[in-house]
Amino acid sequence: MSTLRNKVQLIGNVGQEPTITYLESGKKVARVSLATNENYKKGSGEKVTDTQWHTLVAWGKTTEIIEKYVNKGNEIAIEGKLTSRSYEDKEGSKRYVTEVVVSEILLLGSKD
Repeated sequence: MSTLRNKVQLIGNVGQEPTITYLESGKKVARVSLATNENYKKGSGEKVTDTQWHTLVAWGKTTEIIEKYVNKGNEIAIEGKLTSRSYEDKEGSKRYVTEVVVSEILLLGSKD
C-alpha cells in the first residue's frame, strides 16, 4: 500500500499545445493543460458536464513523447503524483501552484 500514497491517474483531453522549456542545465520540461469531464444529472433531470483543468509537468523521456506526439485536443491517459509549490510573481505576491508530475503517459484515441 505504500506505493499508493500519492498517485494520480487521469484521462482527458489536451487543452492547448504543450509547452517545452529548455533549462540552463540542458534538461527540458513539458507543461500540458488537461481537461477532465464528469457528467451527471441534477435533481431536476438536467444533464451537467463539470470540467476540471489540470496542469501536467513532465521530465525526461516523457517530455520527449509529449514533444513528438501530443497536440491540442488529443485524448491521453497519465499517471503521476500530485505536487504543490509556491513562488513570487513579478509584483512580489506569493502564488501557489498544484501540478501533476507525470511518470507515465498513454496516447489514446485514433491515429492521425
